[in-house]
Amino acid sequence: MRKDQIEICCGSIQSAANAKAGGAVRVELCQGLVEGGTTPSPATIQYAAHELGLQVFVLVRPRGGDFCYNELEIKTMEEDVTFCKKSGAAGIVVGFLHPDGSVDTELTRRFVELSAPLPVTFHRAFDECAEPLKALEQIIDCGCKRILTSGCKPTAMEGADMLQQLVKQADGRITILAGSGVTSENTAALREKTGVPEIHGSCKITRPDGAFETDTEQVRKLLEVLV
Repeated sequence: MRKDQIEICCGSIQSAANAKAGGAVRVELCQGLVEGGTTPSPATIQYAAHELGLQVFVLVRPRGGDFCYNELEIKTMEEDVTFCKKSGAAGIVVGFLHPDGSVDTELTRRFVELSAPLPVTFHRAFDECAEPLKALEQIIDCGCKRILTSGCKPTAMEGADMLQQLVKQADGRITILAGSGVTSENTAALREKTGVPEIHGSCKITRPDGAFETDTEQVRKLLEVLV
């Protein structure tokens, strides 16, 4: 597995720097991890891309909670994508659902078109889909390049059977990016079981103040297992 097939979730610029120190070349950049992740600041995006030289996949999400957004929220997300394209981002990470748990294909396609030529990852909103196998086909049809998923379970190891099924059904048409609870201790078994081509790890610790931060040593160990 190449280094650019391993994505580290970073909730701050310090976490991004820690990930790089551990050998990472690609990060999903966000803030507000306690809310499940929200859009990072413009300065954070620019610094991670230009000063740290990372492949930065930016989470575009205006708030925590569900994945059904109103027009005001959508407008701000569109502005965020436009900014990311001008600021050296390597990809965009979004996810849109209807209240019934189906993929909002209209919005997903709209953001894929807006993000071009940057690739779009459909994030773990996928794990809340009512019909994941149907959702997989819809997301492929919308033009997304990746799906970040734990196999519709709390962790990727728990969702290994679904991940295996998704990889088989995708058949190379989209990349299944396995995340949640992925560590250097379990990732080899996860890959053997599921065949996932890419791995997403948080490699995080909890600081004394309660905030999450990417741990350099955990990143290094994960890369040692996979590269």
